[in-house]
Amino acid sequence: MEEGRMSIGTLSEDVLNKLSQMLDNSACGWRQLANAVSEQPKFRCSERELTSCSLQVLSAAGSPGRALLAWLADRSCSLDFLLHCLRKMDHKEAVQYLTTTVAELIQITVQPQSQQATVGSRVVLTCRASGPPGLCYQWFRGKEEIIDATGSTPELVLCPLAPIHQGHYICRVNHGENCIFSQWAQVCVVHSAGCSSSLFPGSLSGLLITHQPQSQAASEGDTLLLESNAEANPPAQYEWYHNMVPMKEHKTRSLKITCVTTAHRGQYRCKVFNLYHEAWTDAATVTIGPSSITEASWVEVDRGLDSQEVHRSTCGPGVNPLQQMVNPPPSDKNFHATDKVALLIGNMNYRYHTQLCAPIADVHELTNLLRQMDFKVVSLLDLNWQEMHSAVTEFLLLLDKGVYGLLYFAGHGYENYGNSFMVPIDAPFSYTSEHCLCVQNILTRMQEKKTGLNVFLLDMCRKRNPHDDIIVQPGLIKVTANIVFGYATCVDAEAYEVKREDVSNGIFISFLKRRVCEDEKVTVMLDRVAEDMGRCAITRGRQALELRSNLSERRSLTDAIQTSDHCSESYSARNLQWAVAHVLPQSLCLQFDCGVKVQLGFAAEFSNVMVIYTRILEKPKEIVSCCAQLTDFPEDVDIDLKKSNQETLLEAGSLLLIKENLPSPEVPSLYTRIRSLQRLKTELTFTACLHYTYSNMDEEVQERQTVTVGKPLVSKLNLHEPRVPRACSGSSSFSLDSFSVAEGSSFASVGSTSSAWSYYAQTARESSSTDSPTTPRTANIPEETDSPELLDAPKSLVASKSLPHSQVNDTNYKFSDMYNFHSC
Repeated sequence: MEEGRMSIGTLSEDVLNKLSQMLDNSACGWRQLANAVSEQPKFRCSERELTSCSLQVLSAAGSPGRALLAWLADRSCSLDFLLHCLRKMDHKEAVQYLTTTVAELIQITVQPQSQQATVGSRVVLTCRASGPPGLCYQWFRGKEEIIDATGSTPELVLCPLAPIHQGHYICRVNHGENCIFSQWAQVCVVHSAGCSSSLFPGSLSGLLITHQPQSQAASEGDTLLLESNAEANPPAQYEWYHNMVPMKEHKTRSLKITCVTTAHRGQYRCKVFNLYHEAWTDAATVTIGPSSITEASWVEVDRGLDSQEVHRSTCGPGVNPLQQMVNPPPSDKNFHATDKVALLIGNMNYRYHTQLCAPIADVHELTNLLRQMDFKVVSLLDLNWQEMHSAVTEFLLLLDKGVYGLLYFAGHGYENYGNSFMVPIDAPFSYTSEHCLCVQNILTRMQEKKTGLNVFLLDMCRKRNPHDDIIVQPGLIKVTANIVFGYATCVDAEAYEVKREDVSNGIFISFLKRRVCEDEKVTVMLDRVAEDMGRCAITRGRQALELRSNLSERRSLTDAIQTSDHCSESYSARNLQWAVAHVLPQSLCLQFDCGVKVQLGFAAEFSNVMVIYTRILEKPKEIVSCCAQLTDFPEDVDIDLKKSNQETLLEAGSLLLIKENLPSPEVPSLYTRIRSLQRLKTELTFTACLHYTYSNMDEEVQERQTVTVGKPLVSKLNLHEPRVPRACSGSSSFSLDSFSVAEGSSFASVGSTSSAWSYYAQTARESSSTDSPTTPRTANIPEETDSPELLDAPKSLVASKSLPHSQVNDTNYKFSDMYNFHSC
């Protein structure tokens, strides 16, 4: 049997549900399958898609394994390749079950085709299938079974052809109780050999759809184009439907919507009809992601000095560049990294300066893209001076010989005397270098680690700071020929961001995200980003990427990780060190005295932002209503009380973990978003307050339980604590060189025996039941810690959305439409 030609989509719902049950585990489950199928690029899951799969546990009937299988089916993954991957991950139970199932499947290999012929001629309709021995065929004309000699064979012969033979034919292939039907084929009888070649010649009526609309993924501001076509006599008419609601203004074969919004997402079908016939096209699913640079209000942000703003909104069409990307030819010489580590910092909520909007989306976008390239990513929002210093120190601990190190910063900044400075959120009104971090000092510390590649992506203003007359003397920068600086704008120029109510990118990331995953030398990739920005009228002459580099080798961010025997120990230690900062609390079940059972689940939005949800698992019949709310959080962390215990993630303030990516949960949940975990000084302790009402009582009853979940995510690193300083150097006593790693640092060096490291290492190992820290692609995923055993049987899921990679089209942009910020 040629199972290699069969898609996962041919499996029955029962088979898919059984397979998903086998894959819903952490030891040998859906994550390992996602990693195995990635050997073929078209089946490589993005971080957003993997996160969406994992978040299916938020639904009482959700299944990550079922979501992954549905995703693979949408991409026409063959059963043969699925079996190959299951064997690769040594999932013997699933291999045996699927092999047995495939052996019993019936697959149509040759479909009957519509034909037209003259009276008296010979017409043969052919249907062939593969499957178990002893397949039986049966032909039908409409609902009438054909019982002549060829009606039960793969080839139905109509000879001599007569007017009575005209109609629609279908073949049923069965083996025991299993059966499958072929597609319909129409036989048209014409009365002369010289008639038109049209499918429906002369006075013969009919209708056949010849072109189906295709599912698409687009971004806000893009142009949506769906097409359908049909052969018909009389000529066909068209009527489009969106989510089964007629679109009265669209009555042609092509549906075109310019400047789409999220309101246009959903399913589209076209009704094709004429005087005698009616047919419907297949449903085309359209997903619309958050907008990129091609739409919305522009903000010219001096992510540095004096601010003022003006408002305007623009829209422009765009094209999803993922549909245009091609694989470049392989390099003549391949380079590799011993590991890849990235620190991403996005500062938005400044205390004394202009608030920024884009860094949350920029850091999230770049995090997902870098993780696809096997980077260990630490993503942090809104850090003060001490936290930025500590974060950089911990980042340096993850570097070693041959490691690729990448630092990205989005926020306010400036440049004086050739040195770039990143501004923390607590910088005073008239800040100087003493209140900021010098990027060049970080570079010298990275070079001490003998890294293989040092990349700095600085998405900030580079105007001169008139309040700062200090000339900072960074440490001696070595000639290592492996340094790349990608500045979002030129010297003494401003940076831009798109201002919207929801998630939106800054200008730099809007262009960078289209190119960053290309298998090209880093400088070549950034050159192309600069060219893309130069073609956009709104930025031309006002913001241009500047590239500074001494990179002499063709090193790319996509280079593979290869560890030799002598560095495998440090590689494993880095995996564990990284995992320490990304351990989430285990899902908890709270049993209250009234008989109600409440589940607490946890998901990471960033390395220092966590979402907690509560849902009711069980309640006695006499309780008519109940909900579990969280309260009494420590003052260290940042929680918007008005947005806590909300019914949707959006209402809870999470713009990135959009609940639309999830099936509607049968059991309602309440969501609370916790920010600034880096400031947590003790274990995270809060109160779960159960509010419930009995059927025979009007008054509400409350029960409370105190919950302690340890120190989640990056809070274990104690970034709020100063690191032990070395002797001060240079003209600035606040340079990075004045800090070294404390002996009791959370990320101890390899071989350290500190009690703190032992505790964190043990914690990370315990958490590996969800993700093994030695697998970078899966370990880097923000993960919920739900309990699969509490869930019901899985059900069919739809594909999820992700933040888009939209191509820039500057047709409708004018400089007069921009905002202008000048911070102080």
